[in-house]
Amino acid sequence: MFGDMMNMMGKLKETQKKVEETKKRLDTVLIDEASNDNKLKITLTANRTIKSIEIDDTLLEDKEQLEDYLILTLNKALENATKVNEAELAAVAKEGMPNIPGMDMFK
Repeated sequence: MFGDMMNMMGKLKETQKKVEETKKRLDTVLIDEASNDNKLKITLTANRTIKSIEIDDTLLEDKEQLEDYLILTLNKALENATKVNEAELAAVAKEGMPNIPGMDMFK
């Protein structure tokens, strides 16, 4: 039994390391999002760090319209980045979880 516990602890440490590596890798995964008419384009990482924002000159003439575009497009980009982030981290966590009866929440 003690050997099983040591094996599980080793597996958990290995999984923790893989999660950290995955988080670093997600800094290089870029998510591109654009408004429906492509007047606003946003790029962010899967860790939800904004990398670039491109704004069409016509949007600079109307502050309220630009604000609306930013809110809508940023929210879509953040939602997509969050999906990628959660899926990647969940896959690593599921892969590294020891088989403990009754603890099948990641399956």
